[in-house]
Amino acid sequence: MIRSPLMTVMTDAVMKASRSLKRDFGEVENLQVSRKGPGDFVSAADRKAEKILRESLEKARPDFGFVMEESGIVEGKDQSHRWHIDPLDGTTNFLHGLPHFAISVGLERDGQVVAGVVYDPAKDELFIAERGKGAFLNNRRIRVAARNDMAEAVIACGLPHIGKGDHALFLRESASVMGYAGGMRRWGAAALDMAYVACGRFDAYWERGLNSWDISAGILLIREAGGFVSDADGGSNPMATGSVACGNEVLHRELVKLLKKAKG
Repeated sequence: MIRSPLMTVMTDAVMKASRSLKRDFGEVENLQVSRKGPGDFVSAADRKAEKILRESLEKARPDFGFVMEESGIVEGKDQSHRWHIDPLDGTTNFLHGLPHFAISVGLERDGQVVAGVVYDPAKDELFIAERGKGAFLNNRRIRVAARNDMAEAVIACGLPHIGKGDHALFLRESASVMGYAGGMRRWGAAALDMAYVACGRFDAYWERGLNSWDISAGILLIREAGGFVSDADGGSNPMATGSVACGNEVLHRELVKLLKKAKG
């Protein structure tokens, strides 16, 4: 596995934050039955994990900037480097006591993602990638799936939330993909959807209405695992447009074609 100083900094920060999230996840079940519910508690858990990540990364690389889900953009003295941080991807799963959520950290250098970490605390699965050095899951090198037949493929997607996103477009897109795909899944954590494409569990994935912290690490994981990533319309900058489509070369191409057909 990659043992560079940069990767050590990133994995140490993520592991420290994950200990806090794991403790809080253990409390969620108790809160489900309270009248107030776990919503406030989970948003506090989110902020606490982000604070731990920021402090750890700042200590190691004091001049780098941040793009964070909770605290927004923080400019650093070093204008070339920015951390993209999602302290709790899959908040709704966490809120309901579903053990499928992750911490995602990506490092952008001069507009390109050069390092990424996605960690699933519930399953103790650590996905890492550094540009030019491959992608790994718990010390094992990973590759995207080799399936080229859409009829045998499992395609992951993201549903637009209530009051957000183009629901009509999603229904057209899902109908278009459903007509060709072997199966579809919606698991509720974008960073893990992309990590699962990188290691071959999902064959392809698309979603709209995302942010850079959702997908920065996943983009690099997939590319370093031999896959292809674009925005959902086939464009080259998913972090700017906030949508993503990914898979191996053949299925990525087929997926984008189906999404374009649905969009009209």
